[in-house]
Amino acid sequence: MLNKRWETAIEKVQKTQKRPQLVFEETGRAVALLRDLFNPTYENIYVNDNDVFKEVQHYVSLIAPEKAGIVKLYSGKTPIFDNFNITKQIKSSFGKTVNYKHGAYLIIEHTEALHVVDVNSGNRSRQVSGQEANALDVNLGAADELARQLRLRDMGGIIVVDFIDMNLAEDRQMLYERMCKNMQKDRARHNILPLSKFGLMQITRQRVRPAMDVNVEETCPTCFGKGKIKSSILFTDQLESKIDRLVNKIGIRKFYLHVHPYVAAYINQGVVSLKRKWQFKYGFGVHIISSQKLAFLQYEFYDAEKQFIDMKEEIETK
Repeated sequence: MLNKRWETAIEKVQKTQKRPQLVFEETGRAVALLRDLFNPTYENIYVNDNDVFKEVQHYVSLIAPEKAGIVKLYSGKTPIFDNFNITKQIKSSFGKTVNYKHGAYLIIEHTEALHVVDVNSGNRSRQVSGQEANALDVNLGAADELARQLRLRDMGGIIVVDFIDMNLAEDRQMLYERMCKNMQKDRARHNILPLSKFGLMQITRQRVRPAMDVNVEETCPTCFGKGKIKSSILFTDQLESKIDRLVNKIGIRKFYLHVHPYVAAYINQGVVSLKRKWQFKYGFGVHIISSQKLAFLQYEFYDAEKQFIDMKEEIETK
């Protein structure tokens, strides 16, 4: 591949007449990610952009010809992240509280000096007879989720984990071995110390870049922090006025209205649904799309080419 790139670049240099001219450029971000992360366990790679799809398909056919068929172009109406449940995972995985199995959860705090992780059993049962087994089960689940969170958030430096106290030395050793095994998948250099007598585990992980801080809290799209909104029962009337303006004044007859899943369910419900009424009134170019990224009374319009249409009025954006 490198030889071919070199020969192609030299050929362009020799043939070029107009200068300056591009003879070589680095691969796109998608291909760069695949170069670092691609492995034989990949079953499908979905791309929702035609140019990126061709680029990724070409790259995969070069490095793993037998896997070229796993690259697929996604053309569904539902946003690609919603279709594959990525939006929900992002919002649930990057907050301060991370839930995992059976009601247990992690609290992740980032201080100036280190990361602190607290393991909580949540609403699990705490019978006296099974307290040790319960603590071990919660801690093993926490070890699995924590290893995943370290990679997702790219947390580096010192990480101190406060596991639930366990009395048996063999249980503490099992937890340490589980954590070491989980961290084998991590490409960043790391070091793990066994649990201290206080139930604390210390982990150091190579700091490649600042830890990823994704803010999953949403600003209210209708009141913008003022605390007062229009009545929700009038929301569909507001949407219809936007559709009327879009169709009859602007002249866009085919468009996609993205709304919160609950609102979409309300608009689509019934045999003679609100959506059907709008289609009879404004044409069958009206499409309602459920989008998990939107807040309850938030909406977005897109044209037939999936370009965003700004339908916010001045009174809404003040």
